[in-house]
Amino acid sequence: MANLYVTSAETFSGKSAICIGLGLHFREDGLKVGYMKPVNVNCQLCGGVASDEDVDFAKKVLEMPESADLLSPVALTPAKLEQQLRGPETDYEPRLREAFAKVSAGRDIMVLEGGRSLREGYVVGLAPQKVVDYLDARALAVLRYDADLMVDRALTAQWYFGQRFLGIVINEVPRANVEHVNDVVLPFLKRHNIQVLAVLPKDQLLAAPTVSELAEGLKAEILCCAEGNDELVEHMLVGAMSVEGALGYFRRKPNKAVITGGDRADIQLAALETSTRCLILTGNLYPSPVVLNRAEELGVPVLLVDMDTLTTVEIIGGYFGRSRFQQPQKISRFTAMLNEHFDYAALYASLGIKK
Repeated sequence: MANLYVTSAETFSGKSAICIGLGLHFREDGLKVGYMKPVNVNCQLCGGVASDEDVDFAKKVLEMPESADLLSPVALTPAKLEQQLRGPETDYEPRLREAFAKVSAGRDIMVLEGGRSLREGYVVGLAPQKVVDYLDARALAVLRYDADLMVDRALTAQWYFGQRFLGIVINEVPRANVEHVNDVVLPFLKRHNIQVLAVLPKDQLLAAPTVSELAEGLKAEILCCAEGNDELVEHMLVGAMSVEGALGYFRRKPNKAVITGGDRADIQLAALETSTRCLILTGNLYPSPVVLNRAEELGVPVLLVDMDTLTTVEIIGGYFGRSRFQQPQKISRFTAMLNEHFDYAALYASLGIKK
C-alpha cells in the first residue's frame, strides 16, 4: 500500500482540490482509495461533534463508508484546543495510529490531507513531519503561484520532509506567467532535485464563489430566486454608468455579479439582459417591482445589502480565489485540468504503484 500526504505552505493553495482530484483519478485506474485528514486544529462544533467541510466533502465524493471521526481522528475544536493548552495534554498519537489502521485496511493507496501549513499540529505533538513518519507516507506540497516566495517554499518543504519529500504542484499560475515557470523556475527546481508533478494554470471558474457564499459574506437579504444560489460567479462588475453604455459594458463579462444602487432600475434591467448570475443592490434600497419580476422570469437572484457600493466590492473581492471547492462544476473542471497537466506516470513511479 502507498500513502500520499498532501500538504501546503499556506491556506487556499488548492490542497483539498488536489486530494479529491487525485483520489478520483486513482479510483478510475482501479485502485482502492482511502482518505484521511490526520490532524486538524481548526474544527467547528456541529451537533456536538467536531466537523470539517473538507472531510465531509471528501467522504461523500470518494464514497468513504467510515465515520467522520475515523477520517479525521485528531480534530480540535476551540474548546479542545483550550483544554490541550491548559493541560493535562492529551497524547493523540495512539488515536491517529488506530484510525489509520482501520481506514487503510484493504486499500491500495491512502490520500492524507495535511493541515493549513507546515506549522499545524505541533500543539498536539503531531507536526506534519511526524505524521508522515508515523504513517510511512510520501509528502507532496501544493504551492500557490507566488513570484517572490514560491521557490523558497518549495525548498523549505524539501528540507522539512527530507527523504520522504516526493515533489510539488504549482497551482493557479496566471496564463501570462506559465512560460516563465516552465522555462526558468522548473529548471532551477530540477537542479535542486525537486520534482514538479504539475503546473496548473489559473482558471476563472475554479476561483469563482457561489451566489450563496457572496450572500453569506455580505449578510444580504435574498429577495428572489434563492434556487439560483449555487450558481458560480466568475466576475463582478459595478453598474455606475449611464444607461446608454450599460449594455455594452455588461456584455464584456459572462457569469457575473452586478453591483449597483437599489434605485438604479435602468441599470439593473440592462444587467439582466446579459449573462448575470446575480444582482447585488446596495444602500438597502428595495428595487422596483419591474426589476424583481424580470429577475424572477430569468431565475436571477437579487441580493439586498445595507452597505455602500465600495464596501460591497471590497468584501466580494475577498471571495474570489478563496471560495469552497464543493461544487460539481469545479470538480469536473479540476479533474480535467489534472488529466491534462499532471504527471501521473511520475507520481505512480515515485509511490511504487501500478494501475
